[in-house]
Amino acid sequence: MKIGMTLPVMEPDLNRALLRDWVETIDRGPWASLAFGERIVFDNPDAAVMLGAAAAWTERVELVTTIFVAQLHNPVMLAKQIATADMLCGGRLTVGLGIGGREEDYQAAGGDFATHKNAEVGPRVAAMRRVWAGEAVVPLADRRVGPPPVQQGGPKLLAGALGPKAIALASQWADGLCGMSFGPDPQEIKGAFDLANAAWADAGRGEPYLGTSFWFALDDGGRAQLERHLKRYFTWVDPAARDAIAASAGFAGTVQELKDMLRRIEDMGAHEVQLIPTDSNIDQVHRIADAIG
Repeated sequence: MKIGMTLPVMEPDLNRALLRDWVETIDRGPWASLAFGERIVFDNPDAAVMLGAAAAWTERVELVTTIFVAQLHNPVMLAKQIATADMLCGGRLTVGLGIGGREEDYQAAGGDFATHKNAEVGPRVAAMRRVWAGEAVVPLADRRVGPPPVQQGGPKLLAGALGPKAIALASQWADGLCGMSFGPDPQEIKGAFDLANAAWADAGRGEPYLGTSFWFALDDGGRAQLERHLKRYFTWVDPAARDAIAASAGFAGTVQELKDMLRRIEDMGAHEVQLIPTDSNIDQVHRIADAIG
């Protein structure tokens, strides 16, 4: 099983030096991938611009978006941005796509929240694949939208899909899952993987790539750190629901307990796990890296 580390893009007071330190530290290993997600009404960096910086600051590690919200973007422009990032990183890009959950982000980006449906992602992916295949997208203009991606046909696409219906729809267009476990709960993760395996088999798509992720914080102050982070992050839910999530979600424990959790998730059939930090202190990256080797 591959283990990736997520950038602390949802933390406050970010700057160039801190982000570059994280990116270059992750690239030095032993991490398989470097991930980050997208929000609009928040202080996080723009995901497409962050991809460019990560491509420039790395040489080895795979770059993963967890996730681009498909309905916030024109699919042709998103395809061009993704192809550019794939070129800049030399084909080390994997793209997670999903529908997000924040109406405020749709409104800020000029999106239509009525399209906040998993069924809407597939047609957008089809449009992006036509761009990557070099097909003309403007009538009477027989010219491609470039640059062509390094990876033929475009990068691997993973679905940030939760639940049977979303996973079944994702089997029509995705190469696998980039899931999320609030627990983390290995049995819940296995349930999502079982749904994916069945959906991909029904679609005649072969075996899906099975990824998941979870928030973490280390040592005695871990739960308090998780609560601070999650209360700051879940700005769009009502206070009671936000406090309930903050009180229970994520992993809080020692590095050894984190290793044990990763082994349990590996036993569930995971191909990859993305760890999501809840603090921007890079010491935690070094400590886990030393432990997992």
